[in-house]
Formats: sequence, structure tokens, C-alpha cells
Amino acid sequence: MGNIKEYIYITGPLLQNIALRLPNLSHLLLGNNLINDSIPNSLCKINSLYILDFSGNNLVGSIPNCWSKSKRLNEINLSSNKLSGIVPSSFGNLSILAWLHLNNNSLEGEFPSCLRNLKQLLILDIGDNQMSGAIPSWIGDIFSLMQILRLRKNKFQGNIPSQLCKLPALQILDLSNNKLIGLIPHCIGKLTAMIQGYKPSVSLAPGEPRYLEWYDQDVSQIIKGREDHYTRNLKLVANMDLSNNNLSGPIPKGITLLTALRGLNLSHNHLSGEIPTTIGDMKSLESLDLSHDQLSSSIPHTMSSLTFLSALNLSYNNLSGPIPQGNQFLTLNDPSIYGGNQFLCGAPLSNHCDVDEDDRDESGDEDGKEDNVVEKWLFYFVIALGFGSGFWVVIGVLLLKKSWRHAYFRCIDDALLRINGTFRRELAKLKKTCMGNPVD
Repeated sequence: MGNIKEYIYITGPLLQNIALRLPNLSHLLLGNNLINDSIPNSLCKINSLYILDFSGNNLVGSIPNCWSKSKRLNEINLSSNKLSGIVPSSFGNLSILAWLHLNNNSLEGEFPSCLRNLKQLLILDIGDNQMSGAIPSWIGDIFSLMQILRLRKNKFQGNIPSQLCKLPALQILDLSNNKLIGLIPHCIGKLTAMIQGYKPSVSLAPGEPRYLEWYDQDVSQIIKGREDHYTRNLKLVANMDLSNNNLSGPIPKGITLLTALRGLNLSHNHLSGEIPTTIGDMKSLESLDLSHDQLSSSIPHTMSSLTFLSALNLSYNNLSGPIPQGNQFLTLNDPSIYGGNQFLCGAPLSNHCDVDEDDRDESGDEDGKEDNVVEKWLFYFVIALGFGSGFWVVIGVLLLKKSWRHAYFRCIDDALLRINGTFRRELAKLKKTCMGNPVD
């Protein structure tokens, strides 16, 4: 028989007097067990605690609001439980907290203002909760080290604050599945880490110990249409997901400056206008979803240069014209990714483009056709100019020279008289020939 792995899970509630029983505890790692009931208040009294991980359990109730100033607590992971209530204000006392995972619970309330004190945060994940209100603008002034901001699947509303553009280390921005409105900030292209990619150097406060390894961090992202959990390679992921909101206006051109992005999802919004032609500069893109918007015009030919692009969705927009052929588009041959665009044509769709192939080259460039149109108009212009010049030269001379005008019309009269006389003589000859001599 093959080896059978047996897993032993911790069940039941936590010790209510855990601080008395384990006063010198530094690492409390109880993730992915069957622990239930609430988090005991005595946990706040363990001053030596460095990492707290209760993720993936069945904890209920609210998070204790008893956290005092700590010079050691570096990570809190309470994700994937059944916690409710608000984020406790005493979290603001944990000034060196670097990793905060509260996602996949039932937390409520507005974005916690107590987090303004957590200037060392690298990851803030409060996604998959019931939080509401606006995303505060002070985020851009506080979280200069933050690399992952995940607020997805909440009830946040209002605009995306432009101050988010001030987060130079941000590599993952996930604001999807909220109620955000307005424009995507035009400064979005200033997110340095999404341009340059991962930089291993991190500024540390002098004398502050900290685990900088990312191997035990877990953040889920939807890229290429599926949800994956990133752990060991998390620090290498660069992704922006603004999907399933009520965003409007054009796609800002600056977003194409984010050349380190591997995933970009702007789907299920009300975005309009054209797809920026500079999108071809985003050479690292592996997944691009612009579906279910109101985008118009044609698909830029520059997209064929995105050699890493393996997942594309442009369906249900107002796109028109031929689908680019060649290069990367040869691998993107699923008709459904172009569906819902009535005026798109060409492979892999069944409706063919009504275009004379002799008028465009192999790359689909129409510059030659435009040149032909210009040449035709130039030809007609030259003919009209020559006719007008000749006409007004003759007429102008006759108008200005009286003697020439009289001579001209006298010549016309003489010509008419000669023609008339000749016509009469010829007519008389013809009549005499036809009638013949009379018989006596």
C-alpha cells in the first residue's frame, strides 16, 4: 500500500488566559486549523509576540481592541475566518507592523484611520469584506513602502484618489469589485515599481529587526481569468485590477507607461474612447482584460508586439474594423475574446472584412490608399487651375483691348458670312444634281 498522509488539526477555542500560559511567546502560527470561538483579549498582553497567524480557521466575533504599543509585532494574519465588526483602532499602536492580512472575513466600517500610524506596512490586504466609504487620500502620503494594496470585493465608493500615484513601491493594486466611480487618475503612469519592476532593496528603520522574506506571505490575484494564490514568487508579481466598478472616461495614456505590469484588468466598467496605441509598449503583459466596457474605434496594431500576452479579452465593447493579423494575434484565436463587437471583422471571427486586398499591404497598412487619394485630388486641382488660367487669359485680353475685341468679333462675322455663302452654293449644286435637266 502507498503512504497515506495524515493531517492533525487543532480544534476548539483558544486559551482565554494564553498570556499567562505562554508569556514569552514570539511566533504563534496556528493557520489552517479548525479553531473556533473568539480571539481572547489576553493575546494583546504578550509583549514578545512577533508573528500572529490565525488564518484559515473558524474564528468569530470581533478583533480585540486592546493592542498596546509594541516594538516587536511584525505580522498579523487573520484572513479567511468569520470575524465581524470593525478594524480595532488600537492597531494604530503597532508602529512596526509590516504585514497585515484581514481579508476574507465580514469586517465592516470605513477604511480605518488608525492605519495612518503604520508607516512600515508592506502589505495591506482587507479584501473580501463588507467595508464601505471612500478610499482616503492620505494613503499616498503614509504608505511609502507599501508594495501590495488589496481592497477588492468591498463596498468602497467615490473616486480613486490621485494620491495613490505617490506610492513608489506599489506592485499590486487591486480595487476590483467595489462601487468606485469617476475617471482613472491620469497620473497612474507614475507608479515607479510598476515601471521598473521588483527592487530587492527596502529601506529599514535604523535598529529595527524585521523578516524581509516573502515566502510565508499569501495574496490571491485573478490573472488570466483564474484566481491564484501567490506565495514564493509574490514579490515578483506586478498587477493592476480595477474591474467591476463604475469607472468612466477614457483609458489614460499614462497607464501604458507601466511596462513591468504582468496583468491589467479594466473590465466591467463604463470606460469609453480608444485603446491607446502605445499599449504595445507594455512588453511584460501576460493578461489583458478590457471586456464589457464602451471602448470604440479599432484594435491597435501595436498590440501584436506583446509577445508574452497569452490571455486577452476585448469582448462586449464597440470596437470596429479588422482584427490585427500576425505575430501574437496568431495565438489569440478564440472568437469569444472578440465577441459582442458588432463591427469587428476578420479571423478568427466568421464575418470577413469587405476590404480590397490590392489596396493594402501585408501588414494591413493603409498609407498607400491615402497617398492615392491625395494624388487624385492634386491631379484634379492642376487641371482646374490650367483651365481657369487659360480661360481668364483669353477673356481678360478681350475685355481690356477694345480694338482686339472688335477685330475678334469682325473675324467671327466674316467667318460666319463665308460659311453661309459656301453653304448656299453647295446647297444649290446639290439641288440641281438631284433634280437633273428638265425634259422637253
